Amino acid sequence: MSPRFARALPFLKWPRPVGALLRADARAGLTVGLMMVPQAVAYAHLAGMPPVTGIYVALLPALLAILLSSAVRLSVGPSALTALLVGASLTGLAEPGSAQWVQLAVWLALLSGLVQVGLGLFGFGWLLNLVSAPVLMAFTQAAAVLIIGSQLPGLLGLQGFKWAIALDPQLWPQVGWHGASALFGLGSLALLMLLRRWRPMFPGVLALVLASGAVSWALGFEAAGGAVIGPLPRGLPELALPAWPGWDKLQQLVMPTLVITLVSFLETASSARVETNRRGVRWDQDQDLLGQGVGKLASAFTGTFPASVSFSRSALNLYAGAQSGWAVVFCVIVVWLMLLAFTPLLWPVPQAVLSAIVVAAVLGLIKPREFVRLWALSRREAVIAALTAALTVAAAPALYWGVLAGVLMTLASFVYERLRPRIIEVGQHPDGSLRDRHLWKLPPLTPRTLALRMDAALDFATAGALEQRLSDELTERPDTRHIVLLAQAINRMDATGAELLAKLIRQGQASGRVWHLCGLKLPAERVLAATGALEPSERLHLHRTEADTVAALLRLQEKDLPPDIAAMAI
Repeated sequence: MSPRFARALPFLKWPRPVGALLRADARAGLTVGLMMVPQAVAYAHLAGMPPVTGIYVALLPALLAILLSSAVRLSVGPSALTALLVGASLTGLAEPGSAQWVQLAVWLALLSGLVQVGLGLFGFGWLLNLVSAPVLMAFTQAAAVLIIGSQLPGLLGLQGFKWAIALDPQLWPQVGWHGASALFGLGSLALLMLLRRWRPMFPGVLALVLASGAVSWALGFEAAGGAVIGPLPRGLPELALPAWPGWDKLQQLVMPTLVITLVSFLETASSARVETNRRGVRWDQDQDLLGQGVGKLASAFTGTFPASVSFSRSALNLYAGAQSGWAVVFCVIVVWLMLLAFTPLLWPVPQAVLSAIVVAAVLGLIKPREFVRLWALSRREAVIAALTAALTVAAAPALYWGVLAGVLMTLASFVYERLRPRIIEVGQHPDGSLRDRHLWKLPPLTPRTLALRMDAALDFATAGALEQRLSDELTERPDTRHIVLLAQAINRMDATGAELLAKLIRQGQASGRVWHLCGLKLPAERVLAATGALEPSERLHLHRTEADTVAALLRLQEKDLPPDIAAMAI
């Protein structure tokens, strides 16, 4: 098998399904599969989609995504964050649950799938670096708050409630309250939290759904006005091309598509790095972009919303002992069998129980201490994270403005830092090392010597800072005879940087000063040499080490004579 072929079809490298491997993967697949079905229905409700579409996401999309991904033990299917983004993106464009809503959700899956496949094929996985960890953390926590807020009415049994009503006391009488729904919701949430703490491996979600359905049926909950899941179609979804929504609607999906693509793959990255590290292999982000993109395309062709990686289910899959991608195959089989045989049991389950399932799943994402920890590490990034979270909540339902604002603030901070490179004057410490002269209160290397160290690339962004710093220092110390540039940290030099440094060297030589370049790396030296600035001269020295530089300065100080050509060999 050729390496290229094996890379395109990573499932061919899965271990043979034998013995202990099969048993371990079957247990993990069964554990996750039993959790998947009720969670899928709950996430479909969160996305404003028909309940059965959540189960569809866990079938063919999950299977194809994992077959073509490098991280093989991730749980692909419906996820809370992607479901929220779908629901928020389509608000105002159609009525939740309607045929038009489903159509637009399918197009979100199709478009985001095409984007991910394209990025994967052309090796654009590095775009992940545009979103910093603080921005993702802040957006995730803000989204979790919004998810919980969207589920509170159902959890508390409030009928006809909208958050706009909460702001107007005169409209409060319009809100009804169904006490039985509140009991189902709050009781289910409490039970799920207890099971998560004391029995994390127990299929508590499935047990809760079946038990609540039985109690609801026995008490006549639906007949008493309670909201239930209702009938679910049995059988597999039909493959079909999505209907054309029109250019106007399609244009409104562009920005949500980009954000869903970005956020869903960041979810993948967070889990994939953990999974591949445990296997001791390198994570292939481009391959996972391709695999997850194909999964989203499968979502579109099966008439549902975009598939994504779930944090919680992926962690459960690893915790349950999954050894390979066969665990996901078993999970898909379990979901398929439950769809064929057990969906009638979901009919009487109260929707308040679904709200409890969603809330329990995302509560763990809210971690205020992360902001405190980030503040201790970097106040600037902490401010960016706080603003990202605030804008995400404030912009709801247009959540993409939060993450886009976070990305833009991060890039602006990066550019600001690049435009302000670290340039320090050094002196010789008693231990022999060269350190920040002003910080350590050190004398100059030698009298009438200015020694600067630049800890950045010398390019179009930083060249002006070097020129300004050198000009300021020479204005204050006009008697300076020797200019030293410690260039060990200059890993890159572009045309702008080279031309600027060449100009500074020539200006210094013309004014009678001697330039010393220390530790200039070969790539940078070649670029600078192309300017002609390194032509042999009595007023230019090239040194390889700091020790060579200091020794040469001392010799020249003793002689108090201009260096000769032979000194350039130092």
